[in-house]
Amino acid sequence: MPAASAPARQRGRTLQSALREAVRSGRLPAGTRMPSSRELAADLGVSRGLVTEAYEQLAAEGYLRAGRGAGTWVGGAARAAAREARDLAPRAPGVRYDFRPGTPDLSLFPRTAWASTHRSVLGNLPHHALGYPDPRGLPELRTALAGLLARRRGVVADPERLLVCSGVAQAMTLLGFVLRERGQVNAGVEDPGSPEHAALFASAGVTAVPLPLDAGGLATGPLFDSGVRAVVITPAHQFPLGIGYSAERRAVLLGWARAVDGLIVEDDYDGDFRYDRAPVGALQGLDPERVAYTGSVSKSLAPGLRLGWLLVPAHLMDELVERKRTMDLGNPAIDQALLAAFIRSGGYDRQLRRCQRAYRERRDALIASLAECFPGAEVSGIAAGLHAIVRLPGRYGTEAAVLERANRAGVAVRPLSDYGATGASQDGSVRLVLGYAHLAPSAIAHGVRLMAGAARP
Repeated sequence: MPAASAPARQRGRTLQSALREAVRSGRLPAGTRMPSSRELAADLGVSRGLVTEAYEQLAAEGYLRAGRGAGTWVGGAARAAAREARDLAPRAPGVRYDFRPGTPDLSLFPRTAWASTHRSVLGNLPHHALGYPDPRGLPELRTALAGLLARRRGVVADPERLLVCSGVAQAMTLLGFVLRERGQVNAGVEDPGSPEHAALFASAGVTAVPLPLDAGGLATGPLFDSGVRAVVITPAHQFPLGIGYSAERRAVLLGWARAVDGLIVEDDYDGDFRYDRAPVGALQGLDPERVAYTGSVSKSLAPGLRLGWLLVPAHLMDELVERKRTMDLGNPAIDQALLAAFIRSGGYDRQLRRCQRAYRERRDALIASLAECFPGAEVSGIAAGLHAIVRLPGRYGTEAAVLERANRAGVAVRPLSDYGATGASQDGSVRLVLGYAHLAPSAIAHGVRLMAGAARP
């Protein structure tokens, strides 16, 4: 027992901690009679009063039980706790090259500029700003985001209709709850599309209705026939097909929303990263009362920041704010103030340019490596984003065979069929969704060579 060797002022706490751990671990099983305070004090070389106080404290907490004249016994309430916290973050153990999509290059995070901004913000932040924030987000961040989004993405950005949230995931969940409260139990999602959209709506009690796509975007016939009044789309760079919605399709979708008194949820996936031309502006700019616009810093800075935004029609704002308030009372104030300052300083624009250069180079490296190692392979979708769709001719084997051989070579890839019923190939070819942003050009080249060697039948 370490209590006797502890500093005098810490002996009581040390003894109590040691007894708790002995009970929790089972070294003192339930029903064990404890030594008298006099006996234990003599054994440990500490004062009897210290032992008496420890017994009284642990009896109050439920670890021990004591009765007048009946001694002190180990209670039965305590159970052993897990020894170590597990890390459930998504990882790819044993993989040499991971081409699965969705991950930016986290080494590009601007640590020096971010740390400098953090020191400045923390030094100047008024005391009252450390209280519970406006659940919509700090006014300075909403103002900075409104200016950024209007300038870069062409949205109609009123700071009073902008909600700061924990990434697109929370934005979708908030919208799902509000739609459900309004009696809308179904919402359309792209097929193939992000599995997260359906899962997030399901958590709010809304059933996702898969809707197919064609070359222009979401197919309008199935949309009109579905009966839904809300639909989620990724028009800037559709995930995973990589198409950009045509102007004609955008107009038809807005017409649908007006005709059915519906809502389009625009997930601006990869909207900032276009490599062959300036990015096409967001759909929300055409009709702010029919489009809820959401995005985040997950691809431009880091997903671990959990910072995003939701810009919504006026008639939804009050319900969303109340749902956000009851969900988490708002995002952390210091993080919001930091992002606002980073945007105002020009740091965010510099970061976007840095990522743009790196990701364009890596996309070029992927296309060149595929041309060299997979003759006949086709890359589809616009030159944008953090992933590409690759079609391998049937001579490279079935989808199952290609995946198995790649896995044996230590290369992780995902087939398009993972993203919905309409992602499966109908012509015997294999279509893969290859993420490249988090891999250096040399790693891309080596990974593709390994995959090519493994993919030969």
